[in-house]
Amino acid sequence: MSEDAPVEGTPLIAPSNTDHPLYENIVESIRTVYDPEIPVNIFDLGLIYTVEINEDSEVRVLMSLTAPGCPVAGEMPGWVAEAIEPLPGVKHVEVELVWEPPWGMDMMSDEARLELGFM
Repeated sequence: MSEDAPVEGTPLIAPSNTDHPLYENIVESIRTVYDPEIPVNIFDLGLIYTVEINEDSEVRVLMSLTAPGCPVAGEMPGWVAEAIEPLPGVKHVEVELVWEPPWGMDMMSDEARLELGFM
């Protein structure tokens, strides 16, 4: 077994700091960012894996894309940072693209599935 393999029982996606007072505002800001090819915001698409907010109100977002060859791969993390940075109380934003676990349609919210005609 490789050293990088997740320990059994370890979540593939780290949990977000949903109890932090800034969390809901950050999510609402992320929901303003859309993949230009899909008429659903990237949060409901399931592209935002983790929103970490530390005690200094520094935000780290782990996100993926629907495919590594996405034409806006280089731009989308910046769009997410630009959506979050103006929020009152946010000190710093870092957005990191990750490819594990790979994004899948099962990560979409019910609203996204309905919007795209998958329900």
